[in-house]
Amino acid sequence: MATVLLSTVVYAQQKVLFVMSSAGELPLQKGKVYKETGVFLSEFFLAYKEIADLGYEIDIATPDGNKPFIDKESLNKKYWGDDKMLLPEALDFVRDNKEFNHPRTIDHILQNNRQYIGMVVPGGQGLMVDLIKDYNTSQLLVEFSKQGKPIGLICHAPALILSIPKEENPFIGYEVNSVTGLEEWFIESFVMKGKPFNRKIGRQLKKLGLKYKKGRPAGNFAIRDRELITSQNPYSNQAFIVLYIEALKEYERTGSLRLPQE
Repeated sequence: MATVLLSTVVYAQQKVLFVMSSAGELPLQKGKVYKETGVFLSEFFLAYKEIADLGYEIDIATPDGNKPFIDKESLNKKYWGDDKMLLPEALDFVRDNKEFNHPRTIDHILQNNRQYIGMVVPGGQGLMVDLIKDYNTSQLLVEFSKQGKPIGLICHAPALILSIPKEENPFIGYEVNSVTGLEEWFIESFVMKGKPFNRKIGRQLKKLGLKYKKGRPAGNFAIRDRELITSQNPYSNQAFIVLYIEALKEYERTGSLRLPQE
C-alpha cells in the first residue's frame, strides 16, 4: 500500500468520524432493484486504515445504528489497485470489528459532534438511498463546515451536498469532484443494469452553484477546497487519502480550514 509520508506524529489521540450507509438495495427505474449495494469497501477501508494507522481513534455511524452493507461489486480486485493484498484484511474487519458491526446513530453523533476533528463519508450506491434523505447527515455536514473541520466525501458521497438547502449550504462556490457522468453511465449499463432515480451528480452540483471539476474516467483524482475534500471513484483512493490527511494535520495546527472572512 502506498504510504502517506508525514513528518508530524500524532501524540494525543484525536477522533475522526466515518458516516456510512446501512442501505442494501437501490430502487431503479422501470421497477428494477439493484441488490447487494451499500458502501464501497475499498473507499471505506483504505481511508480507515491509513487514518487509524496514524493513531487517530475512529467512530462509525449510520442513520439507524445498523451495520453498514458492503456493495458486492466492491469485492472485485480491480477496484483495489496496488492494495489488492488488503482485501482479505478488509473482509475480516467488516466481519469481526465491533465498531463496524455496532455503529452509533448519526442523531447521537450530531448531538456530540464537537468531539471529532474530521469526518469521512465513503461512496457506494447505498448512500443514495438513506444518507441523502437523512436530515441529521445534512446537518452534520453543515456543523463540520462551520467549525472548519475536514470533510471527506468519496465518489457518490458529494451528492450529499445536494441535500442541504441552498440558503444554508456552506459549500456554494466551492470546487468539488464526484463520480462523473460517464462513470455513472458505465455503472448503470454494466453493473446495475438499470438507471437509478437520482443520477448525474456532477450536473446537479454545478446547477446548485458549486464549481465541478473532474479527472479522467477511472483515474486517481481528488481535490480539496478549504475544509472539503472530494474524490471521483474507487481508483482515486490514494489521491483522496493524501489530501485528507494533509487537511487533518492542518486543522490540528490552525483550528479551522475555513477562510477568516467566512
